[in-house]
Amino acid sequence: MPPMPDSLPDQPATGFDRLVSFTIPAQDCRGRVVRLGPVLDEILAAHDYPPAIKLVLAEALVLTALVGGLLKDADDQLTIQAQANGGVISLLVCDYHDGALRGYVQHDPAEFDTLGSNPDLPALFGEGYLALTFDMGGEGKRYQGIVPLEGQSLTEALQAYFGQSEQVPTLIRTGLKSGAAGNVGGGLLVQHLPDGEDGRERLHARLNHPQWEHVSLLAQTIQPEELIEQDLSLEEIVWRLYHEEDRILVERGASLCKGCRCSAQHFEQVLARFSHVDRVEMKDETGVIRIDCAFCSRQFCVQD
Repeated sequence: MPPMPDSLPDQPATGFDRLVSFTIPAQDCRGRVVRLGPVLDEILAAHDYPPAIKLVLAEALVLTALVGGLLKDADDQLTIQAQANGGVISLLVCDYHDGALRGYVQHDPAEFDTLGSNPDLPALFGEGYLALTFDMGGEGKRYQGIVPLEGQSLTEALQAYFGQSEQVPTLIRTGLKSGAAGNVGGGLLVQHLPDGEDGRERLHARLNHPQWEHVSLLAQTIQPEELIEQDLSLEEIVWRLYHEEDRILVERGASLCKGCRCSAQHFEQVLARFSHVDRVEMKDETGVIRIDCAFCSRQFCVQD
């Protein structure tokens, strides 16, 4: 029998709100597996979203956790934003910072009533774009990539982003479930490590590549039910897919949590950037500046 993955954590990542990273050195491949549960419930409960909106936000949060898990430093932050016209949803924003997730959706409830029970991406968003912003805290740099919001799901749109903007061969799979017992979302991301830095032709420019074909074909066999099965650990998912490899490096990622960073102190710091005249115009009749947090649906009253 092939050896178990190297560097396997003592406690498998069963349950929810966990992230696992893995690398297959011989195939120049890396990947992430994630499963969310209570975190989804907490974030989605902040707004009275219709079921279809809950599912698309849950999918976006799973994707944000997968890509956020690629970040190296605790100070780094990822923001995924989908902005569109002509659909039910006008704006979707999620971000990841050191294991903390948050997200929200702006949508038109009246327009939503005209859709069926299982609307696709074009019906929900119309025409728009998908933007990924990487704030590299340790380096003090910001990178952003933008692609058209296309495909039948956010998963397809994000997979296309890596091919078009990052030019990194990537395969992403997600699974979602919503019911009386709560919301569950799982995801798998695999990527071929770029080798253009070594003077070789970039992988995206080749017609085929045996390493990537091998890794991606195996990843495509994953079923959505496996990604959301609580009793199946994330390490076991990696093992099921790649147990014939000579060596797999597996590392437990951060525990995931709801991470809205709003507070009265935070908003006081934000307001301090505005002029005195601007702050006076923001006050209500009682002399208080009221600020709504779109992520957690809380209101903050700031005295100036």
